[in-house]
Amino acid sequence: MSEESLPQDAGAQGAHAGYDDTREEPGEALPAYAERVLDVAELIPPGRVMTYGDVAEWLEEGGPRQVGRVMALYGGAVAWWRVVRADGVLLPGHEQRALGHYRAEGTPLKEASRATEGHLPRLDMRRARWDGGERAEGHT
Repeated sequence: MSEESLPQDAGAQGAHAGYDDTREEPGEALPAYAERVLDVAELIPPGRVMTYGDVAEWLEEGGPRQVGRVMALYGGAVAWWRVVRADGVLLPGHEQRALGHYRAEGTPLKEASRATEGHLPRLDMRRARWDGGERAEGHT
């Protein structure tokens, strides 16, 4: 995905934080759209998740791909494991780290059958998905 497809102010500023590092490199301003995405991620309570599309809908800006791009570039400083794919599949390359967070927080999971490749569970999206509920009052 090119940065041109992000909302106007969401282009990367050279930081490639991924899900392992901090939000930005020293001295670089975080794009305003990225800041808004990360603010929503920080609202998600432990044990709950929002999809990339949910975050975009909450913001009324961008879409799932743009939110995913922000999380890939800047999400390491927030609870990145709470912003997920709509199908509940754990983030490729970060499955074990995310699973540790989900288990520690009591996030509802669907355990994988022995026939499932890697035997990794999925998120139980019906039970884990957060709609902004009780903490949404502060959303502007």
